[in-house]
Amino acid sequence: MNPTDSDTAAAGDGAAGNDAVTDPRGAERDTVRLVIPDSIDLVAFFGPGESNLRALEKTIDDLDIHVRANQVQVTGDPKRVESFVSVIGELKKLHTAGHRINEETIDRVTTFSSEGAAASAVLGTNILSTRGKSIRPKTMGQHDYVKAIRNHTITFGIGPAGTGKTYLAMAMAVNALQHKEVSRIILTRPAVEAGESLGYLPGTLNDKIDPYVRPLYDALHDMVDPESIPLLIETGTIEVAPLAYMRGRTLNDAVTDPRGAERDTVRLV
Repeated sequence: MNPTDSDTAAAGDGAAGNDAVTDPRGAERDTVRLVIPDSIDLVAFFGPGESNLRALEKTIDDLDIHVRANQVQVTGDPKRVESFVSVIGELKKLHTAGHRINEETIDRVTTFSSEGAAASAVLGTNILSTRGKSIRPKTMGQHDYVKAIRNHTITFGIGPAGTGKTYLAMAMAVNALQHKEVSRIILTRPAVEAGESLGYLPGTLNDKIDPYVRPLYDALHDMVDPESIPLLIETGTIEVAPLAYMRGRTLNDAVTDPRGAERDTVRLV
C-alpha cells in the first residue's frame, strides 16, 4: 500500500475505472479506481495514518492498494477486488450515517460482506441514543432479534449469556416508551438463583426481588437518566415484579421482559 495526499479532496463518487490485466504468472488481475466524495472526511474514513486501509489490506489479503488524495486504486484477484469495492461502498454508507469507522467496524463489514449481507442495514440500525452513545445491533442475529421485537407483539429470545438478549430488549422498551408507543415498562423474571441460595431476604417486595433483576437495572441505567429512574418506578411507568405475581394481570400498552423464564412458567402466565 502506498497512501499519499490523503488530505486532498476531489469531486465524484463510485468507481472511476476498471481495467483487467494479466500478471506474468498468467493469473487475471483487475484494477479498479474508486473516488471518495467530497462529503466524506478522508481522515475519519481512512483512519489515522491510513490505519483503516491497513486493516482492510489484512482482512482482504493479496491486494495492491494505492491512495492518492481521494482516489483509491486497488489491484488483485477479481473476486477480492469486487469484495473490496463492496466493503468500501458499505463503509461510505455507514460514515454518511454518522457511524465511526475503525478496525472493528471494518472487521464486521467484511464479515457481513462475505455472508452476502448489507452491513449498512445492520450496523446502521440505531435503536437508542443516550448520553452521546448510540445503541445498535452488532451482528446479524441481533439485527434479526431487534426486527422481530419491532414487528411482533410477543418475541422469544433464546441464546447463551452475553449475546445481548436483555440489553437490546431493554433498549427497544425504552425506545417504545420515549416514542409513546407504550405507557409503561414491566421488568419481570423468576426468582431463580444461579447455583447459590441467598436464603431469606428481608424487606419489601422490591427489596426481595432486587437481587434477581439487577441485570435489568444495569441495562436501564445505561439508557435512562439514573436520577429519573426512582420517579419512573414510583409513578408506575417502570414496574419491577416477580414472574410468579404476573398471572391473571391484564397489561395494556405495556412492554414486558420476563427474563430467564422457563417454558412452563410462561405457559402458566
